[in-house]
Amino acid sequence: MAGEFEAIQRAVVRCTKCPELRSYCKQVAAEKKRAYRDWTYWGKPVPAFGDSDARVMLVGLAPGAHGSNRTGRMFTGDASGDFLYPALHRAGFASHATAVSADDGMVLRDCVITAALRCAPPQNKPTPDELKRCYPYLLREMEVLTNVRVIVGLGLIGTKAAIGALKDSGFTIEPRVWKFGHGIEIAARNGKREITVIASFHPSRQNTNTGKLTAPMFDAIFTRARELIGTNAATT
Repeated sequence: MAGEFEAIQRAVVRCTKCPELRSYCKQVAAEKKRAYRDWTYWGKPVPAFGDSDARVMLVGLAPGAHGSNRTGRMFTGDASGDFLYPALHRAGFASHATAVSADDGMVLRDCVITAALRCAPPQNKPTPDELKRCYPYLLREMEVLTNVRVIVGLGLIGTKAAIGALKDSGFTIEPRVWKFGHGIEIAARNGKREITVIASFHPSRQNTNTGKLTAPMFDAIFTRARELIGTNAATT
């Protein structure tokens, strides 16, 4: 399992399916943001990050231009990550509450983070074609991460991508018609295996600064994930 997962990530990093995104990410990496002018930007597709034996998977939207596109690790180095990792730490899934670089010692336990799109898109808005071209990586991850029991969809696009990949992996989705909302749950079944998808508002600055997503609301998502896999933070 670990070897297959790592092979997928190597393929992600080498990906050139979206020339326009490769060009944009390289441009951002060359021009940089003033605050990060001393950084050497990653500037490549960003691989998934975490435990290949994880029972909890997070599916986000896409790397941030000056976040993951700079650091090379999911949700690392931007405001979304500054909100996400403390929540994961409080829930016992992350070794640290802060994530600043790919070599900061962060370890995820029983948790893996991936995304619907692996390259930073302009204005953080991927096109349908870009999402479609990137989709096979998520689908393949769904197939090889066989211990996953809970998927947390971070935002509408992440949630839709996760449910789509489950459907294409042979899972039956209940309810068949669902409406996105924070905390809603969707059941996915394939024979004896069942996965629960929990939808969450994305931890973007737009949501956290306006109070649409608060720390207690986010904590409730991961508390529920712990309930579903049958453990609590104290036992990990």
